[in-house]
Amino acid sequence: MTTAPNALDLVPTPGLGGILATDPQLTDWGWMDIPGFVRHLHVDLTDLGTTIEALEGAESVIHFAAIARPGLRTASRTFLSNVQSSYNIFHAAAILKMRRVIWASSETAMGLPLTPEKVHYAPMDEEHPAYPESAYALSKVVIEEMSRHMSRWSGIPIIGLRISNVMTAEDYALFPQYWANPATRTWNLFGYIDEHDLADLCIRALDVEFKGADVFVAAAADTVMNRPNKELLAEYFPGVPLKEGTGDYDTLLGIAKARKLLGYEPKHSWRDHFKADKR
Repeated sequence: MTTAPNALDLVPTPGLGGILATDPQLTDWGWMDIPGFVRHLHVDLTDLGTTIEALEGAESVIHFAAIARPGLRTASRTFLSNVQSSYNIFHAAAILKMRRVIWASSETAMGLPLTPEKVHYAPMDEEHPAYPESAYALSKVVIEEMSRHMSRWSGIPIIGLRISNVMTAEDYALFPQYWANPATRTWNLFGYIDEHDLADLCIRALDVEFKGADVFVAAAADTVMNRPNKELLAEYFPGVPLKEGTGDYDTLLGIAKARKLLGYEPKHSWRDHFKADKR
C-alpha cells in the first residue's frame, strides 16, 4: 500500500507489530538507511515507548497492525494485544501531535458469521447494532469506542475502516465456486473489497477534511454473487428487509457513508475479470 509522504503504514508481522514507511515510487529496502528509501522497522506496538520512538517524524499513521483474526493466538492475548497496541498508537499520535490516524477495524464487529437473526436490514451500515462474536471482533468494537474518546482528548482525527474480505485479482478465479454454493458466503452478507480500492480509500482518508473520530464500512460496490439481492435475501436471510433503492447486485455492506464523507468510490470489481454474461 502506498501512502502520502511522511505517513507511516503499520502492518502485522508474526509476533510483533511492523512499521513500514512507504513511498509510492520506491521499494522496501528494509535493511538500508538511506535518505529517500523506504524504511522497515519491527516494533512491539504493545510497548508505548517504542511506539512513540517509531512514529517520530511522521505526519500521519495508517495502523493495520494486529493479531489479524480469531484463532491465531488465545482469545485473551488477541483482545489485549489489539486493544493495547491501538491505544499506544492513538496516544503516541497525540504526544507527537500527528495530523491524523487511519486504522483497521473489521467487518467482524457487525456480527460475523452473520445469521438472519443478527441482520436487521440490508445493506448493513454503521448504524446497525454491533454483534461481536469473538475476542478479536470485541477488540475492534472496544477500539472504535476508544478512538472516539481519544480523538476528543487530543483533537486528532481518527478514522476507522470496517474492512470487508480483501480480494486480489487472483482470488476472483474462486468466485464461480461461490455462485454454485451461495451458503459459503452468507457469513459476511456476500461482501468483499478489492485490494486496490482499499488502498485508495486509505489515501483518501489521509487527506479528506475530517474532524473527530468515526468508523466506515469499507467494501466493494457490489457483492461476490451473480444472483440478485432479493433472491439471495429471500433464500438465505428470510425476513430481512432490503432498503429501497438498493440495486440487484449492489453491496449489502453499506458504503454510502464512506462515499459521502470520505469521497470513496470503488473502481474495481470481480466483474472486470469475467465476461458480461456473468452479470
